[in-house]
Amino acid sequence: MELNLPLLHEAVAAEVPERECLVWRDRRLSWLAFTERSRRVAAVLHAHGLGCRRERATLAGWEAGQDLVALYLHNGTEYLEAMLGAMKARAAPFNVNYRYTAEELAYLLGDAAAAAVVFHGTFAPTLATALAGSEPPRLLLQVDDGSGEPLLRGAIPYEDALAGVSPALPPALEASWSPDDLYVLYTGGTTGRPRGVLWRQADFLVAALGVRRRDGTDIETVAEVADAARRGGPRALPSPPFMHGAAQWNAMSAWLAGGTVVIQDRTDRWDAGDVLATAERERVTSLQIVGDAFARPLIDALRRRPYDLSALRHLTSGGAVLSASTKQDLLTLLPQVAVVDIVGSSESGRQGITTSTREAGARTGVFDRSAGACVVDADRRRILEPGDPEVGWLAQSGRVPLGYLGDPARTDATFPVIDGARCAVPGDRARLLADGSIELLGRESVTINTGGEKVFAEEVEHALKHHPAVYDALVVGRPSDRWGQEVVAVVRLRPGWAASPELEGDLRAECGRHLARYKLPKAFVYRGHIARSPSGKPDYRWARAQLDEPA
Repeated sequence: MELNLPLLHEAVAAEVPERECLVWRDRRLSWLAFTERSRRVAAVLHAHGLGCRRERATLAGWEAGQDLVALYLHNGTEYLEAMLGAMKARAAPFNVNYRYTAEELAYLLGDAAAAAVVFHGTFAPTLATALAGSEPPRLLLQVDDGSGEPLLRGAIPYEDALAGVSPALPPALEASWSPDDLYVLYTGGTTGRPRGVLWRQADFLVAALGVRRRDGTDIETVAEVADAARRGGPRALPSPPFMHGAAQWNAMSAWLAGGTVVIQDRTDRWDAGDVLATAERERVTSLQIVGDAFARPLIDALRRRPYDLSALRHLTSGGAVLSASTKQDLLTLLPQVAVVDIVGSSESGRQGITTSTREAGARTGVFDRSAGACVVDADRRRILEPGDPEVGWLAQSGRVPLGYLGDPARTDATFPVIDGARCAVPGDRARLLADGSIELLGRESVTINTGGEKVFAEEVEHALKHHPAVYDALVVGRPSDRWGQEVVAVVRLRPGWAASPELEGDLRAECGRHLARYKLPKAFVYRGHIARSPSGKPDYRWARAQLDEPA
């Protein structure tokens, strides 16, 4: 039997109705209360005609037969209510980057043919501009966030809409939930236009959320999930924005284990002190971040003042790899914690994991493979065997997405059939080591070709961060008459350090302890900050632009 998200969420709620499901500020929703609110969202969408229009069997992989619902929200109870509620209405929710300009937002809503938008009031002016001159979505639900923005023309107040419907789902709707129903995640658009990745929920549950037994086989019954949930899950704080897939996945994984999702108090921006204070107050057992961009401010905050984090057992990072030096700092400050680095992508789900503890020490860049993860050759024609020295592509076989919304050409390119298996090949370079583990090298799109050799930006960035002067860094290539491209590092220094020829020599020497000489930066550019997305992803376009800017 294949499963789906609404079915499992309802099953867990039936097992633990009084347990805390979601905590945010002064809101403490039990599983029963949260489930009823998500059902009300489903009822509102259903009443406005949203749902499934064509079943999956009649569609191509890049087509969506369900109405799409845009989630244009900061983190909060409404984000997760609307996400689950849309699924329970058999509509497909999707994430919106709340930093988008009106022009970018208009593109995204048009690409998705959004039938509804759930949005915080503070975003009403941008949404109004984005919708000007176009056919509006069938439903606009405006969440009061205290910003004082007036109700957008044609919008319905979110709480009024929920109060006007029953929490009882129509039996026919609940009976129609399907493992073919979509989970949709838009990519960040760091290498081009954002693209909507279409997952069957049954595939997403296994590949991204790890709904598997200990022996690696798929869980196939609702009872197995419900039984495990009854024993209790983590108190998880997914601290990045929910518009980032890693945060959504962390929240849903906690729920499927019967746990509680905790949201930090401040959600309009990421504040390390606020995250730690929330984790302390709520006795959080699992904290999720995205790479060094989140970890370094946490380390600084922990050094400034003590927090009682004795309940914390796991600190996980997904979406960006943690450097070894950062892991070591975390383990020194939080000796009871296991630092868990997860590699994967919107197009592949989880592909590997590495766990660092105080006893075992920290490592980075090498991951134990998840089920279905593999490395394929440079031509994407064969799956490599362990120990093959070729630098290939990190891939995923088996349960992979259906495709990219409305883009058959890109779907065929990213999801080829290799050795008889349909694979996802998102664009990361890797080696498959003799012991079967994966050595992750980095994104091909930011690879630097210098003197006939390939240099992966991430490996130079990790090497630089071993030096105590470096707070953050991005590495890019710039044209060179001699080398074709040369390696340049854009660096943010820690307080108390100043740029100098002597420091540059030290930085190169530190890199040289970890990398071949041709990979060392030829030049350094110093900036007071490093531009990243709200989810911690590097902005390499910004970094390249710094090479032409005066200091």
